Amino acid sequence: MMAHATVYVGCTVPQLLRGAQSRIFPSHSPLRVLRHSAFCYCTGNCTIKSKRKMDHLERTANNFRQEVITQAKVCGITNESETVKRLRLAIANKDFTFKAGQWVDFFIPGVSVVGGFSICSSPGLLEREGILELAVKHTVHPPAHWIHTECTLDSEVALRVGDLHGYQEGKGNRHKLGTAKLYYSAKNTSELLFKKNILGLMKAFPGKITCCFHVTQQHSQICKELQPHITEGRISEKDLEKHVSDDTSWYICGPPPMIESVSKLLSNIGVPRNCVFFEKWW
Repeated sequence: MMAHATVYVGCTVPQLLRGAQSRIFPSHSPLRVLRHSAFCYCTGNCTIKSKRKMDHLERTANNFRQEVITQAKVCGITNESETVKRLRLAIANKDFTFKAGQWVDFFIPGVSVVGGFSICSSPGLLEREGILELAVKHTVHPPAHWIHTECTLDSEVALRVGDLHGYQEGKGNRHKLGTAKLYYSAKNTSELLFKKNILGLMKAFPGKITCCFHVTQQHSQICKELQPHITEGRISEKDLEKHVSDDTSWYICGPPPMIESVSKLLSNIGVPRNCVFFEKWW
């Protein structure tokens, strides 16, 4: 997709099995968990209509997956904030690749539910060091709960890359580098994950990448480095309307109520629906 400007707004099953080889995993492996989950989806989803919340595999059943499933070992765990842990994963399979913006199916031995987490590191880190990073917020969802309560250094998991729009190679697609404006809202500055990285990108690409951090419940003093970029209160219609143009794309990520609220704001200021993209993970 070619666009002059991009605005990011954020808060904080047969095909599933294609190419998988059970011989590379032990009997109680993540791959067997995947097969069991897919089977339950195929049999239960066709006969029972329920108001229960869909799990990751059900929600993304029609999305493209790469064929490569790789084992990975946890080689680093850090507290990114009070509610978010960052995992560093050493990737075993050298054929495992991804592109910026993709996510992974996250298979945990002994946990029947498959997780789905966005990748927060760059493809370059994987190429240079064989490392992939995930940032996972604490919830009662079994994979996230496991990461926050049971995961340790050297824990072994399995990963597979998924993509919302189909992963195509060799098509000769070229992307025009435009500008990117990020509106990033959180309860307070401690929950603004990767803020130092974002500030670094703003310095490295002046005029190309900008960010406005929003805090809704800030009670402590804001550091000088962040002060010029902080706005108190939620992201508003007034904040967004200045960026409306025919060649602007909008990407929204966050809890469903936030996505629905921002989508309504964009509709109110005349943004066409086909210019708004989002992902709902919760």
